[in-house]
Amino acid sequence: MLRLSWTQPEDLLPHALVAAELDGRPVADLRERWEAAGGAPTAAVSGATAEPAPPALVALARELLAEIDERDDPAALLAAEPDALDAILAASPVGAAGEAGGGVSDRPGDPSDSDASGDLGDRILGAWLGRASGCLLGKPVEKISLEGIRAIARSTGNWPLRSYFTEVGLDPEVAARYPWNRRSRPTSLVENIDGMPEDDDLNFPLIALGLLERAGDDFTTDDVAQAWLDSLPGGRVFTAERVVYRNLLDGYEPERAASARNPFRDWIGAQIRTDVYGWAHPGDPVAAARLAWTDARLSHARNGVYGAMFAAAACSAAVVADGVVETRVTSAIRAGLSVVPTGSRYAAAIRRGVELGESDLDDEAAVDALHAEFGHLHWVHVLGNSAVLAFALTRGAGDFERTITLAVSGGWDTDSVGATAGSIAGAVTGARALPARWIDPLHDTLATSVPGFSGVRFSDLAARTLRLAEGGEHPERTERTR
Repeated sequence: MLRLSWTQPEDLLPHALVAAELDGRPVADLRERWEAAGGAPTAAVSGATAEPAPPALVALARELLAEIDERDDPAALLAAEPDALDAILAASPVGAAGEAGGGVSDRPGDPSDSDASGDLGDRILGAWLGRASGCLLGKPVEKISLEGIRAIARSTGNWPLRSYFTEVGLDPEVAARYPWNRRSRPTSLVENIDGMPEDDDLNFPLIALGLLERAGDDFTTDDVAQAWLDSLPGGRVFTAERVVYRNLLDGYEPERAASARNPFRDWIGAQIRTDVYGWAHPGDPVAAARLAWTDARLSHARNGVYGAMFAAAACSAAVVADGVVETRVTSAIRAGLSVVPTGSRYAAAIRRGVELGESDLDDEAAVDALHAEFGHLHWVHVLGNSAVLAFALTRGAGDFERTITLAVSGGWDTDSVGATAGSIAGAVTGARALPARWIDPLHDTLATSVPGFSGVRFSDLAARTLRLAEGGEHPERTERTR
């Protein structure tokens, strides 16, 4: 029996009730109807229950999902967390500075300033390689609890983390209690790594790169939707992206696809897609954030979109920020926050991660504090994961190994947080300064099913990204505009 995750109405409904409650929408009556009919009070963490619900319960789930979509958000939430781009920027620090229509003041660097940017090509390559390495570190322990990650690492003599995970020397009892991520184990343990294996955290940046090469900054949300349908099988997208994929096939226009029966709009999926927009717009966080918004709105809203904008803006700053690496990281975080509404839950999560990163708590105690504060959220939710990201970046202070190991040690969506942390840390460091034991196993090769990118080299991806950053034409775009 095929139980496709993240799409079954009876599995979506409990997630939708939680999402509505987190936003302050009144749904107590809907929850009561659901549970009185025999519906599960809690959501399946993995996205699908083992057995299908009876037809009557499935029908009720569909009905209640539609009713949840019709419930109004509180006015205070709409004011603090807008969805429209101009409103987002107006509520962010760039808006407060009166610059929502342009760049940001105190810009972290400019690609034309060689003293600020250094070797832009090396910084962009460092970002690509760092994203891959951080993702690869987190892949085998994705979905494993914080307790399990620590137990596995301690059992193999790798705690605190200082290398990719291994099962050499792993206690069989620990292995049985905390099984590896099934899909990642064959390719992501240190004894098995042979290049960068496929992952959605790298597939989406490839799609973003292709969009920029074909359409430049003029791409639309429709273009993003078409790129997904052209490049990604439905089985290679998850949570909000899978719901939207279904909605597109059901005839929803891209501008509406995120809002229908989609309880995952505040999850992390959009944040993993937008680094390339920053790398291609070095020193211009607002331009990068605008493109991230165009992409993210296909599948996400509010905090999910803010995560995408934060990542793009931070990456824009990271590839050109000057000074010592610790200062560069601070500049990247500041640039990311500059495009996020100040009163949003996302901005609060980033600020909390930074606060703990600067605190006197040891690493484990700080992570425990984050789990105490955000542990009520699903492990894929953007808020807890972004707090871990900000903590790892702040405490890592530009040290690549420390940053990615802290990010993955934080638990939850380990490969995604590891990827974004690695991207920013790799950008502020530059490829030449990245530790060989983290980068050499990648063999400068990325496996992917995205058409046109199979077996591509990171060095080639960096060269193509640099061409965009320097304003050069890509052959495909030149041909399209003739």
